[in-house]
Amino acid sequence: MAKYRKLGRTSDQRKALIRNQVTALIQHGRIVTTEAKAKEIRKAAEHLIALAVKERDNFEEVTVTAKVARKDKDGKRVKEVVDGKKVTVYDEVEKKIKKDLPSRLHARRQMLKVLYPVKAVPAEAAGKKKNTKQVDLTDKLFTELAPKYADRNGGYTRIVKIGQRKGDGALEVLLELV
Repeated sequence: MAKYRKLGRTSDQRKALIRNQVTALIQHGRIVTTEAKAKEIRKAAEHLIALAVKERDNFEEVTVTAKVARKDKDGKRVKEVVDGKKVTVYDEVEKKIKKDLPSRLHARRQMLKVLYPVKAVPAEAAGKKKNTKQVDLTDKLFTELAPKYADRNGGYTRIVKIGQRKGDGALEVLLELV
């Protein structure tokens, strides 16, 4: 008996499909797909969320001194002339950052093996490459989803049957985070 569904694809296509669908599920919270795909995607997604829940509090806060460029009221860097050259003015700022402990770092890297990088485009900047931002889905798993599911022992996703698809009659389902 097979331990997974082959979904009529070669192994590299199947892995890419599952990674893509899991990334979409984590990013949006719900996706519509076929029942067989949903059952495979559920396995991968539940594994990632379980990792995040297990390692959610495994970090230490560290205070770091960082150099930050001084900015004027328009948001442009302040420059001053030193020895005939324009040089940016920097201020030293104390910042608190979360430093992952080794097991959380390992969990983060395991998640990055599955999740694709995602860019978010704000609605007002649609079609402009300049305003896109990289979305950190691993951070979303640790900060949003892990606290939400901290008291749950599995069962982080739900499959709701929608009906048959018009084209090929495949059973479509809604896969969503509970």
